Amino acid sequence: MNFKIKRQKAHPTRIARILRWGQYFFFVVGVLALSYCATVLLEGWLFQTYQTWRFERVLKDSQTSARTIKQPASSPLSAQAEADRARAESFGIDGLAGSPLGRIEISSIGVVAMIMEGTDGRTLRHAVGHIPGTALPGQQGNVALAGHRDTFFRGLRNINKDDEITLTTLHGSYRYRVDSTQVVEPRDTEVLDATTDNILTLVTCYPFYFVGPAPKRFIVRAHRFPG
Repeated sequence: MNFKIKRQKAHPTRIARILRWGQYFFFVVGVLALSYCATVLLEGWLFQTYQTWRFERVLKDSQTSARTIKQPASSPLSAQAEADRARAESFGIDGLAGSPLGRIEISSIGVVAMIMEGTDGRTLRHAVGHIPGTALPGQQGNVALAGHRDTFFRGLRNINKDDEITLTTLHGSYRYRVDSTQVVEPRDTEVLDATTDNILTLVTCYPFYFVGPAPKRFIVRAHRFPG
């Protein structure tokens, strides 16, 4: 007699199902994370592009108005020139909401970014932020700027002593030379203290490749020099 043994179809075990759904879950999470990062980067790029265009236009207006002001008294300003001058004076360094304070450039490491007032999350997603309570770009004292280590201040990991930094505002360009870099604890805020010297302090998180909120701060100190 021939006996046929019926083989039952192997059904997926509970663990196999969990693993399969786990793969789907992490795949979706990965796609969403990449999409979010791409959106943030695109949003920052668009904001920078628009604010750069806006700043350059007003800077040009300001320079044109300055040349017009130097004309002889017998040649009065036109209404348009007066409007341009007033708009330029109210646009930049006074810290009006939505107005760029200026631009930071560090050519040696490829950093170029507009500077906005404040260090809240939205501002730092879009620009380098001026730390409230410190001197404004172009003013005497300690000008302190903050930026994310994975966007606008990514290049700071390669900065060296004597590298040059330029801050451009509607009132002029100011050049700084790097004196030092250091790593400090977040609570060590002495680097933001006021000073009578013309100092620039750049702040970002550290380590640069840390995943998640970084535990320390990377500080760049520079002094202003004529030029």
